[in-house]
Amino acid sequence: MKNKKLRAAIFGISGYAGRKLFEILLLHPYVEPAVGFVAPDEPEMSVAQMYPKIAKTIELNCYNKIDWNLVEKNCDIVFLALPHVVSMSFVPEIISLGKKVIDLSADYRFSDAALYEKWYQRHTSPELLKTAVYGLPELYRKEIQNAVLIANPGCYPTSAILGLLPVAIKNMVRGRVIVNSLSGFTGAGRKPDITLLFAEGNENSRAYKIGEHRHQPEIQHILEKAGCELEVTFVPHLIPVNCGILTTMYAELSQDVDGESLHKMYCDFYRDEPFVRITRYGCSPEIKNVVGTNFCDIGIKKIDKKLLVVVSAIDNLIKGASGQAVQNMNIMMGFEERIPFYSNETCIS
Repeated sequence: MKNKKLRAAIFGISGYAGRKLFEILLLHPYVEPAVGFVAPDEPEMSVAQMYPKIAKTIELNCYNKIDWNLVEKNCDIVFLALPHVVSMSFVPEIISLGKKVIDLSADYRFSDAALYEKWYQRHTSPELLKTAVYGLPELYRKEIQNAVLIANPGCYPTSAILGLLPVAIKNMVRGRVIVNSLSGFTGAGRKPDITLLFAEGNENSRAYKIGEHRHQPEIQHILEKAGCELEVTFVPHLIPVNCGILTTMYAELSQDVDGESLHKMYCDFYRDEPFVRITRYGCSPEIKNVVGTNFCDIGIKKIDKKLLVVVSAIDNLIKGASGQAVQNMNIMMGFEERIPFYSNETCIS
């Protein structure tokens, strides 16, 4: 595949995640964006008109009506950067064309259709839920290698699951875990919403969907599938930045382990992971150090005898969405996993 570039289609190229995905793929030496689709109510246009930043970089027209003949003949892999409940209307057709799919929505993240339908709506292709692989490389790398359909994780769940996994997978957590996340406004997408206006969000911060956000069951579902028995209470907050998530987790440990041993456990657990960095013990990660990268930075500190505080930071559009999607594609196609993100100094934006 390295002599001939892999051709990628992006459904939802006009959204924040779709745009970031496009920008990342432009930097990839073995992949090129070949087909782009916008929403049906948006005008067809060239990608340069849509994103003047990349004018004269690539010639690509974006269509507002799906042309399956175009998809079949001009792409090898399809990225769906679409709203929840929309992706599943396209996935069966794409798979029938023999294409690999990476879906950035929640439509295939739950192996249990009833759980999905409790939080979203009736699933129209539940038979594919068992074949979809949850695209968290740090947990499912081997399964991703042979996958046809990847369910790319949500941004909040990525930050929470990576933060909790080293202790949760060893059953060192008991009872309820409190997960508080602070997110930039791009996490809400480009839909019109009065609460997302500049005057509403600037110099302001607020919690929303307390204990009822759709990412709460995703966090718990994936941890349970990994053998972790715990309850999760998730509280998201909006903060006045464009990109970035800072997640703080409070977990009661089932045993008394000193802080330095816990820190070593985290370092050992993620030692070979190219995109997870552990900060010094007691040192919190910061959003500014991960924005524009595919890294997840994690810091821990033990409070009192058995309370562990874990803090993680990611870019919600990159490690929390499009960057992780490209990381999954690299694993699926046998490319070096760190392309095009490495070296450590490289930022996407």
